[in-house]
Amino acid sequence: MESPSAPAHRGCVSWQGLLLTASLLTLWSLPTTAQLTIESVPPNAAEGEDVLLRVHNLPGNLLLYSWYKGESINSNLQIVSYVPDTQAANFGPASNNRETVYPNGSLLFHNVTLQDTGNYTLHATDKSAKSIQVTGQLHVYLELPKPNITSNNSLPVEHKDPVVLTCEPQTQDTTYLWLINSQSLPVSDRLQLSKDNRTLTLLRVTRNDTGPYECETWNPVSTGRSDPFTLNVVYGPDAPTISPSDSHYLRGTNLNLSCQAASNPPAQYSWLINGSSQHLTQELFIPNITSNYSGSYACLAHNSVSGLNKTIIKTITVSESPAHGQDEAVPGQQHPHHKPRQEGGRWGLSV
Repeated sequence: MESPSAPAHRGCVSWQGLLLTASLLTLWSLPTTAQLTIESVPPNAAEGEDVLLRVHNLPGNLLLYSWYKGESINSNLQIVSYVPDTQAANFGPASNNRETVYPNGSLLFHNVTLQDTGNYTLHATDKSAKSIQVTGQLHVYLELPKPNITSNNSLPVEHKDPVVLTCEPQTQDTTYLWLINSQSLPVSDRLQLSKDNRTLTLLRVTRNDTGPYECETWNPVSTGRSDPFTLNVVYGPDAPTISPSDSHYLRGTNLNLSCQAASNPPAQYSWLINGSSQHLTQELFIPNITSNYSGSYACLAHNSVSGLNKTIIKTITVSESPAHGQDEAVPGQQHPHHKPRQEGGRWGLSV
């Protein structure tokens, strides 16, 4: 940062006569109506930066000026006093050994911290014992870390569990913003934000609430965005369906039925033929069927996490073919010459 003029550091006095003379001549030439002000450069600073409280329109013919922490003139809060004629700087009890004072009244803070945030008052007295004071502000903010999202429930159940998402970490003077699918939050009575926007509550979570979710953090000196966060919502099983839709078959053909139900985690399936003969498979395959395989085929879908079950029943009719003399098997009972077999992950019966 460019120095306004020759600085005075704690514990030493810098003599720069020509620069001081030029500075004082500039001050003396200012209009008498100019108002004394303090400008923070930069207006908002991140921790670790240098900040200058730049003084504008400091009167000439000064005897002394002093800086104080806060808005009042208190010797215990004095940072530094400076005598322009001698360029003598005396640092007070409120100094933290990180300040540099300049002949034009400006005060430089090195390596600022959050604790430096606040009001600072300059009090100036001229040689006729007249005084003037002005207060300025210094704002220091944390350089925000990358945020992350946490959830209070790793496996929420649809239409049952609420979910609370939290944007971490919590930092002061921070604005929080939530995104769903890279869009702003929709208007919904199932979405609730905390007062500081740091937590997002989803009431009666549904399968459409999986996300992804992102949270953004913002303060005057930095921004951050979390990685996408996806909810693993437990749902289903929905009412299953059986395919194909055919319900009439000729004797001697193959019966191949598949059961499907929307579910997370994926459903477990079992079949009941005429109330018995349970088969733990999603696809039921029976080759070379006979009329004895006519009847009801029930598919049961089970969600192992939610504990819910859904069932669908399909009626199959097997018509006799012209062929004669073929033994007929009874559903659910193994014929002496029949052997169970597995084909491509499907359980069936060999005839």
